[in-house]
Amino acid sequence: MQWTLPNILTVLRLLAAPGLALMFLYFSRPFADWLALALFILAAVTDWIDGHLARSWKQETKIGAMMDPIADKAMVIIALMVIVGYSSMSPWLVLPATFIVFREVFVAGLREYLGQKSGTLKVTNLAKWKTTAQMVAIAVLFAQGVFEHYLVMSTIGMDAVIVNDILTGAEEDLLGLRWKQFGMVWAGNLGIVLLWIAALLTVVTGWEYFRKAMPFLTEDR
Repeated sequence: MQWTLPNILTVLRLLAAPGLALMFLYFSRPFADWLALALFILAAVTDWIDGHLARSWKQETKIGAMMDPIADKAMVIIALMVIVGYSSMSPWLVLPATFIVFREVFVAGLREYLGQKSGTLKVTNLAKWKTTAQMVAIAVLFAQGVFEHYLVMSTIGMDAVIVNDILTGAEEDLLGLRWKQFGMVWAGNLGIVLLWIAALLTVVTGWEYFRKAMPFLTEDR
């Protein structure tokens, strides 16, 4: 393997993927939410940087081309696993996450089956937009987790009536609960909408890849 800077960034991004889950195992919330959000954004940024550097410095390598999509998929799938695991299992969140994971596994299986012919499944511009949509949606959902945990922590020990009065404006907003509630709802709703957009792009690109692979999947006559 050629240890060029783009390849090093790709490897670091691949190693960061399981780090998202480890954050919630070894750190308490909301510190774990902040660390996961920062780690995910940093990994998403390096995804653009390593590709840009590899092209501009003419350091594109086979190992880099192989590992880059693996790092992206590992980051997305593990992040979705963490988000769904810490959510209330809402179908609005679970369904798009399921579509995304299914498509990624399906396309990976197609590429593995085609072997040398997998070049026919080159990454398209729409697939790049799909990855971008996934990254943005997941980052917003991690941010929603930050607001949600702060809201929960702020209401610990309070009577339910007092909490309701604060959130509805009947009581003075001493702890900023209304702001935290607004942030949680705004980030949560936006994250779900973006995740559905990402899921739609994921399904469309998955169908495109399947259609391109069909000539190689038909039985010889």
